[in-house]
Amino acid sequence: MSPQQNLILVTGATGKQGGATARRLLADGRAVRALVRDAQAPAARELAAAGAELIVGDFDSPDTLSTALAGATGLFVVPPAAFGPQGWNVELEAARGEALVHAARQAGVEQIVFTGIASMGENTSWGANGKKRIEDAIAASGARYTLLHPVRFMENYLLRSLPLDGIIDGVHRHLFPTDQPMKVIALADIGDIAALAFADPEGFDGRVLELAGDAITPPAAVAAISKATGHEVRYHEISEADADALGEEIGNTWRLLRHTGGWIADVEQIREIHPGLRTFDTWLAETGATQIKALLDSDEVSTSR
Repeated sequence: MSPQQNLILVTGATGKQGGATARRLLADGRAVRALVRDAQAPAARELAAAGAELIVGDFDSPDTLSTALAGATGLFVVPPAAFGPQGWNVELEAARGEALVHAARQAGVEQIVFTGIASMGENTSWGANGKKRIEDAIAASGARYTLLHPVRFMENYLLRSLPLDGIIDGVHRHLFPTDQPMKVIALADIGDIAALAFADPEGFDGRVLELAGDAITPPAAVAAISKATGHEVRYHEISEADADALGEEIGNTWRLLRHTGGWIADVEQIREIHPGLRTFDTWLAETGATQIKALLDSDEVSTSR
């Protein structure tokens, strides 16, 4: 199959970053092939309805990757993370990513956009090491490439099942220092910036972009949520001991936040690239407040029964 100049394979297409990128590319008129595990999953069917070509594949099945990449000239990569009871499986994540990069070059892919994890000035933050190996493979591949390093997602306030993040019983628990600005970014902006890179392969070639859309202290963030939703939400900064109890990597990240001052992303630098970059208030007004309010309303109904 000969390459199609307009075709981009998106991995993680039914997830957060891949989904945001696929939707942005489709809105821009780009041809999108979405790598999915289950073509009948609701998120996959929504992408198909929006115009994406679905192809079933798995990072652990190399033959399916070769088929998925055939004819594509662009590749958007969400880290093929492996996370279990013992934490990140760095070796498996890196091996999956390296195999995907190799398959992409074998298939003639000319441009790779990879989304990893934001930098704190050291390469020991949560989940960074496997992603660094994938980035090294991309840089050495000979393809044009752009590396995106997003900070914490604004959408993380919608999480419900983790020991940190989200809003449970009116409390947002996290690692972030109460008095230190916390950098955040909307998922839609990650998709927007990835689309900009695909639209200008030469201009974005070799660039490493630390992505943030706003910097706001955790108490200010929950105050904004409280005002926008009508539900009182407060912030709880967990202790170092509590962070360590959740796992070595979480404890290390707790210390890194305080040692480094947090992520190095420069909001205004990213705004120059993407003038429509969303602030936290913008995100709340667009979609965030409605989604958070629905969850908190549901919590109230459940507790009143």
